[in-house]
Amino acid sequence: MALPPQFLDELRARTPLPAVIGRRVRLARSGRQWKGCCPFHGEKTPSFYVYDDHYHCFGCGAHGDAIGFVMQSQGAGFMEAVEQLAAEAGLEVPKPSPEAAEAERKRHDLVSVLDAANIAYQRRLHLPEGRAALDYLRGRGLTDEMIRHFGLGWSGEGRGALVAELKREGIEPDLLAEAGLLRGGEDGGRAGEFFFQRVMFPIRDRRGRVISFGGRTLGDGQPKYLNGPETALFSKRRNLYALDLARAARGAAVVVVEGYMDVIALHQAGFTGAVAPLGTALTEEQLEELWRLTPAPVLCFDGDAAGARAAARSADLALPLLAPDRTLRIAALPEGEDPDTLVRRQGSAGFQAVLDAARPLAEALYDLLREAGGERTPEQRAAFRTRLEGSARRIPDRALSDEYRATLLERFRAGRPGQWRPGQQRYGQQRFGQQGFGSQGFGYQGLGQQRPGQQQSPATRTAPRPVPNANRTVAERMRVLTAILLRHPNLLHDVEHAYAELNLLPPLDRLRHALLEWAHDGAHDGAHAADMLDSDALMSHLTVSGMTAEVGQALAAVPVPLPSCAGFDVMPAEAEAGWWHIFGFLNVDRLKQEVAMAEAAFANSMTPENQNRLMALKQALIKVESGEPDGIDQAA
Repeated sequence: MALPPQFLDELRARTPLPAVIGRRVRLARSGRQWKGCCPFHGEKTPSFYVYDDHYHCFGCGAHGDAIGFVMQSQGAGFMEAVEQLAAEAGLEVPKPSPEAAEAERKRHDLVSVLDAANIAYQRRLHLPEGRAALDYLRGRGLTDEMIRHFGLGWSGEGRGALVAELKREGIEPDLLAEAGLLRGGEDGGRAGEFFFQRVMFPIRDRRGRVISFGGRTLGDGQPKYLNGPETALFSKRRNLYALDLARAARGAAVVVVEGYMDVIALHQAGFTGAVAPLGTALTEEQLEELWRLTPAPVLCFDGDAAGARAAARSADLALPLLAPDRTLRIAALPEGEDPDTLVRRQGSAGFQAVLDAARPLAEALYDLLREAGGERTPEQRAAFRTRLEGSARRIPDRALSDEYRATLLERFRAGRPGQWRPGQQRYGQQRFGQQGFGSQGFGYQGLGQQRPGQQQSPATRTAPRPVPNANRTVAERMRVLTAILLRHPNLLHDVEHAYAELNLLPPLDRLRHALLEWAHDGAHDGAHAADMLDSDALMSHLTVSGMTAEVGQALAAVPVPLPSCAGFDVMPAEAEAGWWHIFGFLNVDRLKQEVAMAEAAFANSMTPENQNRLMALKQALIKVESGEPDGIDQAA
């Protein structure tokens, strides 16, 4: 239910955050705040800081208030966390409105109805009418203890027996229908029971309350498995089978498998963190539930084409939701096996071997994207690389996105056919000194700006291609943005994502790839400090890579002189503000997004770096929205 903001504010004010967190984290004073080792990821050097009203980990990015900490550290729901903290603070949780109270009463009534139905189903399983169902479950290798543990039952023949039985307990058919146990009769006929001639699997919420059922037919009827309909209690998207048991199994590996019997077989084999979706592909809401239990749940798929498709769908779904403190691992079963058959044939050790072989998401993602289009030809490899970079950009956390990109491209380069040496031609690059942009270039020619004391390298001149003025302006802006980064590569960390989304012409695109590779290789080697992102070092790298002609034209003084923000000696803040000013004319919506992200980052951490970045972005946005020219449109 919704709670008044005033109550939540008072609850937070009355809850001493260091005391709440101090129960689970050893904290030490650090000025006006506290610090300790983060409870959400393993670390030896403290990077977890606790302030008066919030906590923040500079290692994994975990962030929140007292309510969020209880939810994140205990796997609790919002209302559970509120009720716990309110009891400790001596506050009474506000009563719901009459309408909300009535809805809650109805939900409570439906839980009671489902509990009564569950008891009836379990009783029938052990009557003569349920003998075939009980034999089926035992034949699948389940013990009587496990059958009771999961509350399995038998629906009966569906000829009104459940309605009659529950009516004796005062439960009317309309409540059975609201609970999803009756379906409307066709053409206004008599309503029939939703489940009949099926083995029954109660579905519980995270608190262990029965909220619906799944049923498996013993005959040839279809569908083989049937889940209850959506109700006020039950949503397929928001629940997982056996979530309550996995939540209670602290420390157990959380494993997502396909079906009810897979889950039960794994629990019987000792894998008590096994859960399953409810007849649908994995959803965002289910991922959020999984991450409440563990930062790295394992998704276990069949080792066939269908399993690969399911893995690809799950990876695609997860990318925009990833953060430093939550990821996935992907495990593949041997072809022809499912978890149920595997543990019956090979025991717990067989499935443990599957878990031990589970791969990090980045590793599995690489193979899934490669299989989507191959990598045998230069064209396939170019498309493959685009897919890799596009997937990394979908991760909202910038640091994590950078790490994914570096990891994926490192493996991409390691898998390149043959071995490249300086001076040789590489995919997408011309050999050193052979030719410039040619007929696919920008439509202009010229030499790079010369730094005092630096020798100039001439670029091959080619005939200009006629370009409409609007297109020429766009091309010029992209060239100038690249030139600024060649002079000030220390800006790459802040502008990389926006720069990577530009639709550059092939010559500039090749230069961008080389520039970003150099930056990420340096970061991977530990050379990620700002003073290592040096223009001279970059120029040396590009020269060795055979990119002298491309660099020369990117830094050309004609047809548009480079702006002052591309000069060697300007301050980083001026270079960044100028870069975003020019970029804003290409994509003002993205510039506004960058401003919003910078505002959020500064609110969370008021460092000088975050403040300078925010000021540069706001200054650029003001210039763009006021129409202040960047000087390129007139010259182009």
